[in-house]
Amino acid sequence: MKRIVAILLTALLLLSVTGCGSGADNPPKEPSAVTPSGQSEQGGTQEQTSDPVDTAPDPATVSVEETVLLDEAGVKITAKSLDMSALFGPELKLLIENESGKNLTVQTRSVSVNGYMIETMLSADVATGKKANDTLTFLESDLKLSGITTFADMEISFHIFDSDSWDTYLDSGSITLKTSAAEGFPYSYDDSGEVAYEGDGIRVVVKGLAESGSLFGPGVILYIENTSDRDITVQTRDVSVNGFMIDPFMSVDVCAGKHAVTEMTFMSSDLEENDIEEITDIEVTFHIFDLDTWDTVVDTAPVTITF
Repeated sequence: MKRIVAILLTALLLLSVTGCGSGADNPPKEPSAVTPSGQSEQGGTQEQTSDPVDTAPDPATVSVEETVLLDEAGVKITAKSLDMSALFGPELKLLIENESGKNLTVQTRSVSVNGYMIETMLSADVATGKKANDTLTFLESDLKLSGITTFADMEISFHIFDSDSWDTYLDSGSITLKTSAAEGFPYSYDDSGEVAYEGDGIRVVVKGLAESGSLFGPGVILYIENTSDRDITVQTRDVSVNGFMIDPFMSVDVCAGKHAVTEMTFMSSDLEENDIEEITDIEVTFHIFDLDTWDTVVDTAPVTITF
């Protein structure tokens, strides 16, 4: 039952974000200005530091060697193969062996591909003394937003808990798995757009407005870079659209040294209730906190985004 629900949720997420990236058929509307409260308009658009499009070998030919990712406390997880053509997104085939003496559920946390944070799907129940073949699915919509077509490396943390009590059994550190495309891979991060916040080793850049790509409604595409030494979560607060208070949904984890491309999505129904046919300006405050301690890193000044 858990697997069916997870697959349905993933399919819904795929439909909701597909087309919201920088594809030629539906390019985001670029902001004309991004202005922190009490300041003049920031000058110019940030230059793109590197080409976000992969130039590595054909993605379909990328593979991984069979690799033991985790062998601890009676749990052994082995990466068997990589399937780049699966229905909901690329899949990493896993063999999970449980000799812990407890019935366990294996999930993942803080997964990145090529340095970009990517949402994944894995929830495998493995009874004690048993094995399971399962797949770690990388969300296709996140990959498209980040411009990823070729996997060079993956970083994965496993969250394993007692299936009966839900008590945490094991949280692994970050585990790196390189693919056949890793050597000489042209890593690149597209930071073009208007800077909404920069400080504390964190940058939030507004890339544009995806007006029709989401099932739920339009969304603002954001690039987030975390060069600090802490893992963070970025959310929004006190958001208005054309002067009307509207709550979008956006919450993204960005580990230290990583990047993320995400969407601040507005429900079409909320816009209709406020007679908003076209988004011309958005005011937003970013709430950024430590992923582990929940301590606030910064609540930014209100930022006005004009289209």
